[in-house]
Amino acid sequence: MTDTRPLAGKVALVAGATRGGGRGIAVELGAAGATVYVTGRSGVGGRSDLNRPETIEQTAEQVTAAGGLGIPARTDHSRPDEVEALVDRIAAEQDGRLDILVNSVWGGDPLTDWEHPLWEQDLETGLRLLRQAVETHVITSRFALPLMVARKSGLVVEVTDGNTARYRGTFFYDLAKSAVIRLAVAQAAELKPHGVAAVAITPGFLRSEALLEHFGVTEANWRDGAAQDPNFAHSETPAYLGRAVAALAADPRIMTKTGRALATWGLYQEYGFTDADGTQPDFAAHWARNLQEEYGPLGDPL
Repeated sequence: MTDTRPLAGKVALVAGATRGGGRGIAVELGAAGATVYVTGRSGVGGRSDLNRPETIEQTAEQVTAAGGLGIPARTDHSRPDEVEALVDRIAAEQDGRLDILVNSVWGGDPLTDWEHPLWEQDLETGLRLLRQAVETHVITSRFALPLMVARKSGLVVEVTDGNTARYRGTFFYDLAKSAVIRLAVAQAAELKPHGVAAVAITPGFLRSEALLEHFGVTEANWRDGAAQDPNFAHSETPAYLGRAVAALAADPRIMTKTGRALATWGLYQEYGFTDADGTQPDFAAHWARNLQEEYGPLGDPL
């Protein structure tokens, strides 16, 4: 009989869980039974500079509705003092326990310049993107990892875009997403003697709230967006990414994967999870069939 709550009793911190992939991960960890601290800058007290309507409280409610316990904690992960206070709170409330750390802070979409090469981009904007998308992960791990090391168990998940060395189309975006993979590799090397695993993971074409808005559709009629971009027909929901992370967190042999860059399109084949609609999107297979001739191979996993 399949255990429907393999993460019951586990404690997770999902940094950057207000929306998108972070929200999907938080909710699916909750569905697997975990207590999930949901963090981000947008809450009932105000929005982040992205000025989007989603809040950490909404995510926490979804975590609880899915079967876990969602705990919202408004945190700016670029501020070490706020992150340290967050980790101190988790340690106090959970008797020093933290089993899963997900670094999913991003917020770099409005900072990404897809039109110009490095020498024509605004330098401060690019450096701000790196601070937002990379430094936040470093700060969060710096304070959270001691809880895992002390217990000699745990999993760190770095959320990225792509699991290969393929160039991602613009300088600062590529640097940020590649750096996040190296964060997983570096943490894995330092954590391995302590029994803690670290991996990077990428979704395929992620059907986030912002992307649905971009195509002028909702989750109910999302397939209509394929009229604008046929690749959108092969997109996946944040739940698919969340189920991949939940499967990793429940895997007793997770240390065999430490240091690797993984993807939803490979993990569904191993763990058998499906997307919210019961399908199993495989963006790498779609790429090989339809995009490789024009854009070249997607690349081998790092």
